[in-house]
Amino acid sequence: MEELEKASLPNHRRGGIGGLVAIAFFMRGFWKTILLLIFIMVGDFVALYLQRSGLIEQFKNRK
Repeated sequence: MEELEKASLPNHRRGGIGGLVAIAFFMRGFWKTILLLIFIMVGDFVALYLQRSGLIEQFKNRK
């Protein structure tokens, strides 16, 4: 439970993210906003995998 509290965003950041989603929803439409959120989540998972597996460091250190 303690790890979850450390990983959660502060309230002002959640409000900012919600505001950005609302702006995207009204400017782009429902399906484009959903697609954008899916791409953001996939990119986040890929970046997390690359960071945890050490592939980014291997790429940086190669010469």
